[in-house]
Amino acid sequence: MYAIVRTGGKQYRVERGQSLLVERLPADDGASVELEPLLYVDGERVLDGDELAAVKVQARVLAHERGPKLRVVKFKPKRGYKRRTGHRQELTRLEVTAVELALGRGEPAAGVAAPAPEPGDIAPPEPGDSAAPEPGDIAPPEPGDIAAPAPEPGDVAASEPGATVTTPDGQEAGDGA
Repeated sequence: MYAIVRTGGKQYRVERGQSLLVERLPADDGASVELEPLLYVDGERVLDGDELAAVKVQARVLAHERGPKLRVVKFKPKRGYKRRTGHRQELTRLEVTAVELALGRGEPAAGVAAPAPEPGDIAPPEPGDSAAPEPGDIAPPEPGDIAAPAPEPGDVAASEPGATVTTPDGQEAGDGA
């Protein structure tokens, strides 16, 4: 069972007991924080979107740290321009304490859909069921029942022999019979 959470503009895959470094959070050491879930996977069940209202991801703040020093050098040749600066990112180390789906009394939580039935689980319709047609109820169409397609306007080949058709530019055209 795992969840995808979002914090600090980044996404992390988390499991219970996992430790991770995230962007600095405004919480004290030892405080409990709730992370925003984006996806929850538990065996055959995958929850996302509105179904995530039942998912809780709790974490405990272990420490506030700073990342490694990054050196930034700016240099423009032939101009005497040199700059050297550094940067250390503010980080928070978290330990995930709980990734859980809030269910009550063996029933799915509100808004959580039950797993879809397998194709073999769907029962065939009853013989007396009015929604299911009997094999003899539907007859195949007769050859004369199928209508020929209507001729397109201006189609000389589809018109009767000796007929004239007016073309889009206003001239009359015929088959010459």
